[in-house]
Amino acid sequence: MRSKLFVPGIRPELFAKALASDADAISLDLEDAVPEDKKDEARALVCDFLNSEAAQASNKLLIVRVNGLHSPHFNADLRRLLGTAALGTVNVPKVESAAEVTAISDALEALEAALCITLPTHVLVTIETPRALRCAAEIASAQPRVVGLQLGLGDLFEPYGIARSERAHVHAAMFALSMAAAEAGVFAYDGAFSDLNNDAGFRAEAQLSQSLGFIGKSCIHPRQIAAANALFQPSAPELAQAQRVLAAVSQAAARGHGAFLVDGRMIDPPFLRRAQWIVAAASSLSQSSLQPPIA
Repeated sequence: MRSKLFVPGIRPELFAKALASDADAISLDLEDAVPEDKKDEARALVCDFLNSEAAQASNKLLIVRVNGLHSPHFNADLRRLLGTAALGTVNVPKVESAAEVTAISDALEALEAALCITLPTHVLVTIETPRALRCAAEIASAQPRVVGLQLGLGDLFEPYGIARSERAHVHAAMFALSMAAAEAGVFAYDGAFSDLNNDAGFRAEAQLSQSLGFIGKSCIHPRQIAAANALFQPSAPELAQAQRVLAAVSQAAARGHGAFLVDGRMIDPPFLRRAQWIVAAASSLSQSSLQPPIA
């Protein structure tokens, strides 16, 4: 999931265009992009789309960002969405505790049982408050249906006057989320960059998150997709080096060596796992999501 394109749930004319884009995933938004008096209409439009032949035939991961647990729309969102044919993952915003994740999971479990859905619905949790960032590892570990943590820097920074233009501020938040995701064994995902006139800023933020182990970045416009796809995939030198590492494994094992040198670099289990992921990612870019191995 190198790139995830946000699409307002109230804009059905954009659904087909999003499917035709190069984004690995589409995030249909029922939360911030939909006015209060349009929530019912947006739910109906999104559910119709998820049941369409085009959505079912797509190889993209189709995600729906629902309204928050404590909003008056959360339960209505889940009741309409569960059972739709092409729903891949539910993205829940403004989660602040493990208890809230359990409440979300309980609501999903009840609906799944009522609809005879046997596979648990995956949940992508957005971390966008100070408390959520502090509790991110507990949030990610609370229920097995949580597959990833997504960073929401707008909500995390703007209310408190934290300058997003300062790289150190962004690095601190990204590093904290990446470590929390690693502890829980889920993926870390980068949020949206709202300044469409600042392509360099988008790339710089994506490069930073990629260097910190994030698997992809949210896009709010199709023009951002190509940069995300290029940045969040193994480069040719990375792939070649990873292949050399894997080729050397059998020789090292035959000699009884647990660690060995490749290109003058000591390789032991953590580096081997990274090489395995790079090779797997390079051969699986057509799939809808990629998750790095967690030590």
